[in-house]
Amino acid sequence: MSAIPSEFPNVTAIAKANVYFDGKVVSHSILLPDGSKKTLGLIYPGDYHFGTDKAERMEIVAGECVVKLDGGEEKTGYSAGQFFDVPASSGFDISVASGTCEYICSFID
Repeated sequence: MSAIPSEFPNVTAIAKANVYFDGKVVSHSILLPDGSKKTLGLIYPGDYHFGTDKAERMEIVAGECVVKLDGGEEKTGYSAGQFFDVPASSGFDISVASGTCEYICSFID
């Protein structure tokens, strides 16, 4: 498994935040030189459901979460340095028990 990036050089950062669940999930989009897009965000304690249009890879930068993919029964814990993939046109439940969970979301073609 490759290392989770700690920085992204030569990107365009979008100043307007993506705010969900009354501010309990917040992210910012970055545009990479190759034209791809990622979001960098924080999830505060709580239980949330996200739908996906495109396939996504969620890389955990710091903190911990528990995830259940749509259509599955298994809940899996993730912490810093780990990731999970979400199929296109689906979704996932994510729970953060305490602290914050920091993540990088990459949109997979």
